[in-house]
Amino acid sequence: MKKAIIFGVTGQDGSYLADFLLKKKYSVHGIKRKSSSFNTERVNHIFEKKNFYLHYGDVTDSSTVQNLINLIKPDEIYNLAAQSHVAVSFKIPEYTANTVALGSLRILEAIRSSNLRKKIKFYQAGSSEMFGKVQQIPQTEKTPFYPRSPYAVSKVFAHWITINYREAYKIFACNGILFNHESPRRGETFVTRKISLALSKIKLGLQRKLLVGNLNAKRDWGHAKDYVEAQWLILQQKKPNDYVISTGENHSVKEFIDLSAKFLNIKLRWKGKGIKTKAYDQKGNCIIECSKKYYRPTEVDTLLGSSLKAKKDLNWKPKIKFNQLVKEMVNSDYMNLKKNYVKKKR
Repeated sequence: MKKAIIFGVTGQDGSYLADFLLKKKYSVHGIKRKSSSFNTERVNHIFEKKNFYLHYGDVTDSSTVQNLINLIKPDEIYNLAAQSHVAVSFKIPEYTANTVALGSLRILEAIRSSNLRKKIKFYQAGSSEMFGKVQQIPQTEKTPFYPRSPYAVSKVFAHWITINYREAYKIFACNGILFNHESPRRGETFVTRKISLALSKIKLGLQRKLLVGNLNAKRDWGHAKDYVEAQWLILQQKKPNDYVISTGENHSVKEFIDLSAKFLNIKLRWKGKGIKTKAYDQKGNCIIECSKKYYRPTEVDTLLGSSLKAKKDLNWKPKIKFNQLVKEMVNSDYMNLKKNYVKKKR
């Protein structure tokens, strides 16, 4: 039975990856940060499953990382731990760098200094945000990085330190440059989940208005379920390598809103341009507005990936289409709200 460590198991990707690896008959060891409140909602459904284990740990603490690796003796390590909110990284840049950049270094150094160096395969979660102010469209493994946030800069460091340790110490270390991937498990502060949740609340009369940032920003959105499979496939190759994982199509924030509203049978009427853009419902109520609060100091206008290398080497391609993704997120939020709030109200 293979053993895997997942740093960041309580996040969206971590929870889906745990599900996936358990089905592959792995022994899964999830690492979670100590918190004064429960933060295991995404893994509660597998909490008591055989071969799933939770450990306290933090990528900001090198001794803990080292001790966990020596204790568990994993075959595979997936580093999904991060302060992963781009906008928040401008507010807490040092902490972001500590978790994202130095976190990856601590894990790699722990692997290097252990006697398991030749056994362990390491996956580093990269991000399309590293491309930032894109130098070519679409972006590939050879596209130069131009990061536009402390988060993205930190991810670039993590990417290159992974390559450095691979080449310097012959560690099986890989980068997955994953474009945006969403799901009903996405955090509520991320724009896609913020949209699906807010519009569901508006539909049910639980919220009056949704405030958003740049409506014209375009992203290459896929489903997290598809993307964690790619993470696993990357570590199953004979040689370590780096891969872009994407759908090859992008959509604007406004398109995401329009499609979400359509699934909720909300008819929107748009007025204005730029930051003055507003959307009205059938009754003439303004339910969507733009706010400077949600604009980044340096914007990333468009991201579009090419995963031809992954298709060729990994035989991977996304299964879940954009429309299906949006529908799943909206339906999940709407039904959960209807069940948990509307009934209580009555």
